[in-house]
Amino acid sequence: MGEDGNTSTFNISYTNFFLVGFPGFREWRPLLVLPLTFLYVTVISANALVIHTVVAQRSLHQPMYMLIALLLAVNICAATAVMPKMLEGFVHYANPISLHSCLAQMFFIYFTLLLDYNLLLAMALDRYVAICHPLRYTDLMTSHLLGVLAILALTRSLGVAVPLVVLTSQARFCRTMVIPHFTCEYIALLSIACGDLTFNNRLGLAMRLVTVTFDLALLGTSYTRIIYAAFRISSGGARAKALHTCGSHLLVILTIYLSGLSTSIVFRVAKTVSQDVQNLLSAIYLLLPGTLNPVIYGVRTREIRQHVEKMLFSKISAQEVGEKPERMQNMRGNCQGERTLST
Repeated sequence: MGEDGNTSTFNISYTNFFLVGFPGFREWRPLLVLPLTFLYVTVISANALVIHTVVAQRSLHQPMYMLIALLLAVNICAATAVMPKMLEGFVHYANPISLHSCLAQMFFIYFTLLLDYNLLLAMALDRYVAICHPLRYTDLMTSHLLGVLAILALTRSLGVAVPLVVLTSQARFCRTMVIPHFTCEYIALLSIACGDLTFNNRLGLAMRLVTVTFDLALLGTSYTRIIYAAFRISSGGARAKALHTCGSHLLVILTIYLSGLSTSIVFRVAKTVSQDVQNLLSAIYLLLPGTLNPVIYGVRTREIRQHVEKMLFSKISAQEVGEKPERMQNMRGNCQGERTLST
């Protein structure tokens, strides 16, 4: 009877789940709704502001700025794939989600994350050509090359995200209906699956290692040569500008890769780490790039910062100009009223 019970339990595969993120903060979860909503609105607004600035200003229609705009657009998609369901889970302790919706969310999470990696590679190539081969920059970095890079980025992202989703969809989820996470991450779903998951775990780890190792090798080689070439520039102003631009890119690279690696290591190695800490690391990994990238590129990139300031101040001055006639009319009306009362 025990064997039959175990067999029947093993044959059950749940298709509906409950996302329970930060289970140790049950009493405090409703209080986090407003701060997280503000964070989500800020992420969308800040990224959209920089994107609008790049699109609206013809002087910014250059490969570097267009790649920045694409990166920030991916940040918006990544935040939208995570935050609405996360906020819903903070309103309701048990956040229901179907298997198909869970797999769709997992696909968009990893697809956008991989697009981030690929766009960083494209930006490294752009800076390499601009600093190491400046005379050939306009000939090499054409719109056709950008289109090819975009297709390669989409293909590579799909080539990693799709196998993970397909492999996860074939697993049996018989342990529990509760996913101790605020989103449908690959490792979170495997934690409630049953059966032999050796291949799944090895494939996920292999994809992570191959992707990160390959990307970091290319990025390290590119920026080493870029920095070496930058120090050989005779003009001090040009050298400082090149190093400043590379510094912005390196800050973004460190933010994305270090947060991702720390989360992966904790999930796979530190088995004693609580679910709340794992959730926190995942939240940092998924949301930190979208929060910091518009600040890094909007503040540290002088051309973008100047156009953003000009656009914002022009709107404020236009509002003030529009308010002045109303103030004058009100003052005239008050003066006429005082004259009438005095007579």
